[in-house]
Amino acid sequence: MLMAHPAVLEELLRRYEELRAQHGKGVDGVARRLEDVSYTLCVSTGTREIAAALVAAREQLRRSAPGRETPVAPTSVPA
Repeated sequence: MLMAHPAVLEELLRRYEELRAQHGKGVDGVARRLEDVSYTLCVSTGTREIAAALVAAREQLRRSAPGRETPVAPTSVPA
């Protein structure tokens, strides 16, 4: 299976968190961008649901840099 580059996963997780924070606050286009980044995370991790994609992305990052100085923060999973 192809693996996304850690920098790509980090950026996708950052964008996902940013958009989740903005979601529901009336910012134009947030829902669509959140959908897009969620889809990309799923494709990048070989999963079908965002919750699984978030877990898989964090796990891939953890394995790619065991001595990571700045750990990836946990994200909230949509209800």
